[in-house]
Amino acid sequence: MMTNFISKDIATLNINPFDMIGKKWMLITAGDQTACNTMTASWGGMGVMWFMNVVNIVIRPQRYTKNFVDSNDTFSLSFFDEKYRKSLQYCGKVSGNDRKDKMENTDLTLCYDNDNNTPYFIEASTIIICKKLYSTPFRKEDFIQKEIIPRAYSGGDFHTLYYGEILKTLIKE
Repeated sequence: MMTNFISKDIATLNINPFDMIGKKWMLITAGDQTACNTMTASWGGMGVMWFMNVVNIVIRPQRYTKNFVDSNDTFSLSFFDEKYRKSLQYCGKVSGNDRKDKMENTDLTLCYDNDNNTPYFIEASTIIICKKLYSTPFRKEDFIQKEIIPRAYSGGDFHTLYYGEILKTLIKE
């Protein structure tokens, strides 16, 4: 399948993670060709940690995609133009637990990275392929600013934090 992406070093790109993640959102996708899932996310970050270019993502325990991130070594972050907003909204509201055909009900097409079989979407404008480095659950007792808890975790469903090394960044030609 022809995808029309070129590989770029993330350090050479002029990107704004506040816009990409916080405003435009992203799809976190993990799994392989036998089974995978995706979810919309608007919390996370990019930077340098442990001498590597990394992303950090957070996933709540009830999210079906968490199972795939936990059981695979890699995951992808896909970023889209505004015309795909409805698909991102759908992937954020509908659980793969309830709809195993979730991705088939969007206008998005899965494909897999040749180097590590990581799933991503060919309609994305930017893809970041990541190797999991670290994960830890957020714990109530670790919050310094306790006022975050009732605003973000009224149900007690604290995220798990993941760090991923950026292996590859693909930009749509």
